[in-house]
Amino acid sequence: MLKDFFSLAFKNLRSRGIRSWLTLLGVFIGITAVVSLISLGNGLQLAVASQFGISANELITVQAGGISGYGPPGSTVVDPITRDDARAIERLSSVENTVVRNIRSAKIEFNDNIKFYYIGSLAQNKEDLDLVYTQLDQKPIFGRLLKESDLGKVVLGYNYYAKEEDWDGKPITVGKSILINDKKFEVIGILKKEGSLITDNVILMLEDDMDGLFDFGEVADIIVVQPKNKEDIDRTKEDVEKLLRQRRGVKEGKENFEVSTPESALAMVNNIIGGVKMFIIIVASISIFIGLIGIINTMTTSVMERRREIGIAKSIGARNEHIFLQFFIESSLLGLIGGIAGAFFGTMLGFAGMYGINSLLGTELVPNIDFLLILFSLIGSFLIGGIAGIIPAMQAAKQNPVEALRG
Repeated sequence: MLKDFFSLAFKNLRSRGIRSWLTLLGVFIGITAVVSLISLGNGLQLAVASQFGISANELITVQAGGISGYGPPGSTVVDPITRDDARAIERLSSVENTVVRNIRSAKIEFNDNIKFYYIGSLAQNKEDLDLVYTQLDQKPIFGRLLKESDLGKVVLGYNYYAKEEDWDGKPITVGKSILINDKKFEVIGILKKEGSLITDNVILMLEDDMDGLFDFGEVADIIVVQPKNKEDIDRTKEDVEKLLRQRRGVKEGKENFEVSTPESALAMVNNIIGGVKMFIIIVASISIFIGLIGIINTMTTSVMERRREIGIAKSIGARNEHIFLQFFIESSLLGLIGGIAGAFFGTMLGFAGMYGINSLLGTELVPNIDFLLILFSLIGSFLIGGIAGIIPAMQAAKQNPVEALRG
């Protein structure tokens, strides 16, 4: 019998033509917005994480905060972190090792073309160098990584090789030389593509070479901290924060420095994207609510138009629950059809948006279909239609067969 109700509901919806499609519009727009924008939010979350190099390594990053000018993280601040801070952190019982890194923007010249990109320093002893490579989590696609004795040599991000149009059609390859702030350096490695504006455009050089270009002295832009116990990284983070508050004379909550773990950095990204998703859901809910009102209006009109049909059905034995179920199923199908169309178009828009993100940020994120999101969207649209149809269905079920036949 239930199959007959669904079959009859489809016929009734089809017979109403354009009115049915207009009724679906609100649900369609709402579900399209939810599916497409949440899919884009998930993609954006991955893209942001890749852009900022948020990885799964178990290292802590310390950098100065507060008022600063333009430049890389931790640089050009009023009160910078120092190498002495790094030495003090390394003396903590919960810390295994610390490595100082500096990042600066420099003039890069190759084939008579000049660009400005960031340079990151590398430590000059094997233990510290290995720790930085663990943090960076980068591998060469050509050549090799720097060793502690490779003065006068650099490793470049993937874009120096791939974007040959930046250098008048001549890609920078291993063995060639480039000028950095008018000083010649040999390229010994090209990093694999990471899909990040930062890492794909970075230059890595040993700290003595970099200090010769910029004369850092005791200034440290970033301190990489290796905890003794990786399982207790949060305690190490608290120890570092407490020490720096004492050394820099600031109270808790007034810190002019930042101590972050990969988990906390990722949590910050997730919170931002989560807020965007919540806003999207609220906006989409307005469209869905409008669709719900439209379904109520359409089904109420349908009850009035089909009073004679209801009277005939009751006169030949249809009970109130049969009439209720017929109109309830029609209303639910209105919501479900709108949901199916919205999920389809929303997925297509999500795919298009992901390709747009890849093009804009240079990432290589692969669009995927979120079947769980689609399933919940369809269940939700079916329930919305059902809820909207309860009152009209009750009105239809209460119709007096004699009066309905007269009408």
